[in-house]
Amino acid sequence: MIDWKYSFLKLQLIALLLINRRAAAVSLLDRMLIIYPNDTYALFSRAHLHSQLNNNLLSLEDYRALTYGKNSTNAAHWFNQGFLQEQMGFLEQAELSFKHSLKLDDSLDRCWYGLGLVLIQLKRFEEAIVALRRNTELQPMSPYGWYQLARIHMDRSETEEATRIIRHLKGFEPKIATQLEFETGIKV
Repeated sequence: MIDWKYSFLKLQLIALLLINRRAAAVSLLDRMLIIYPNDTYALFSRAHLHSQLNNNLLSLEDYRALTYGKNSTNAAHWFNQGFLQEQMGFLEQAELSFKHSLKLDDSLDRCWYGLGLVLIQLKRFEEAIVALRRNTELQPMSPYGWYQLARIHMDRSETEEATRIIRHLKGFEPKIATQLEFETGIKV
């Protein structure tokens, strides 16, 4: 049976978003969650809107509800939580969220990348290399993982490996390769 009240609230939400009334949309989602507690659609939408409005603590609160609630098996929710935690500087928590996401779906290339960034910040470079290599396996034409790998290798004085990566990047991302040449002093 169709819940017309719920459907009407969702239509109102879409209308508010179409006219760029995010704060009003958050208020509507607050009301929806009073009527439909722990509704995944409403929680995810509100988390996303809070993030857009730079209310990161409120966004994180909603992601926690999504990851510890009935939908804790959704890898995307864990990734989003980890992404936000990393942005807020909660690195150890972000690492756990990314790893949980990858336990649920190890094919999320952006999650491997996020984990790599967190591990770099935690100065755990060997683990970061593993994560970034997995990212580049899953997304070989994205320059971001390659860039971070080259930076790690250069910082560790592994110029041969950095040179190999720059040469590889020249084949499909010459601007990034040129940037790395400038930053590292390696000319390929």
